[in-house]
Amino acid sequence: MIQRDGLRALSLYEGFFSGGARALHSTVVAGLHAAGRQKHSVLSIHREVRREATLQRMVDDQRYRALRAAGVRISSLGRSSDGDHDPQRFTEAEMASAARHAAAAHVVVSLKEQPLRLVNQAGFPDRPVVACLHRSDPEHSGTALDDLLAAAAAGRLAAVVCCAESTRLAYRAAGVPDHLLRVIPNGINLARFRPVSGARRLALRGALALPGDATVVVYAARYDAMKNPGLFVDSARLFLERDPDGHVVLCGAGMTTANPGLEADLRRAFADRPDLLDRVHALGVRHDMELVLAAADVVALTSVFGEAAPLCLIEGAMCGAIPVTTPVGDSARIVDGIGFVTGFDPGEIAATWSEAAARRTELGGALTAARPRFSHVRMLSAYAGVLERAAHGAGLQVARV
Repeated sequence: MIQRDGLRALSLYEGFFSGGARALHSTVVAGLHAAGRQKHSVLSIHREVRREATLQRMVDDQRYRALRAAGVRISSLGRSSDGDHDPQRFTEAEMASAARHAAAAHVVVSLKEQPLRLVNQAGFPDRPVVACLHRSDPEHSGTALDDLLAAAAAGRLAAVVCCAESTRLAYRAAGVPDHLLRVIPNGINLARFRPVSGARRLALRGALALPGDATVVVYAARYDAMKNPGLFVDSARLFLERDPDGHVVLCGAGMTTANPGLEADLRRAFADRPDLLDRVHALGVRHDMELVLAAADVVALTSVFGEAAPLCLIEGAMCGAIPVTTPVGDSARIVDGIGFVTGFDPGEIAATWSEAAARRTELGGALTAARPRFSHVRMLSAYAGVLERAAHGAGLQVARV
């Protein structure tokens, strides 16, 4: 029975670092907490994580700050990825902390599979668990798939939320019981991600050192093999050579020339045309992506595996940029009628960017008509229902803390 202070949900994060899954889950947690019917908190295993050549501290993370601003309580077990920790083992102090937080909740929510290794420990309280999955390739998650299957076999999982149909099919094939799987498509805050006026767009371009009449392609992704940044750079090389008014903007963790990997990609692709690099803008992590995307003509994705329902395509499209993507996960479904799908050939990708930019005005009506299906209001309602059914199904009663 849920008491009058409402359902209590504890989300487990591996850590706070840049990525679409954390942005999406944090939007869900903040939205449900702010609505008042549910009280949410977060427990992060790590307080800092080194990824994409960058040590990312929890307290510096945009999602951490947004959750705190929404009144969500956040705690951490205090681990650092630079520390000497066995990822499959937890100390008595860590388990005591985790157990205390979980015991105060009706439902435990796992952001992706990795935190389930904590849930599967013998000392973890018996609470219904909702696992939230955001990839379409279970085999690339290391031991996390084993942890997910172990939680399912132990009866700990009340539901497994998939952000895309490709995710549901992949995890069903990997052995997750079909009756646990639920698809809740990703949504975004449409009040934040929206087109701007012509004058505002020119001002945004000026702030980004982009010409007002440029053809601008934005790539919003972390520097990771899954995102295939080398393919983007190769495509950008051809695009900039063909279009003298073209500019490309790279945003995300590791998307700076301080990253040796990206610097090597650029040096290789532009070795014979270093002059073109003047129109490559590597901006790194940005906390104003709605403004960067509103200044763009095209939002590009060149991922080769792993994607499920990429937020960058949705956010870019809702800001008025035409999405162009490789055929990974549910990407083709997302851009159906509002964008383009390419193969993995740099020449094809570069040519499609140019076509997409040329047809931006023509596709404007389709982008506007598509806005309701990407609303986060629909998404929040669906998540709320899954958590409430999990709690009521377990019949738990939790004291105030």
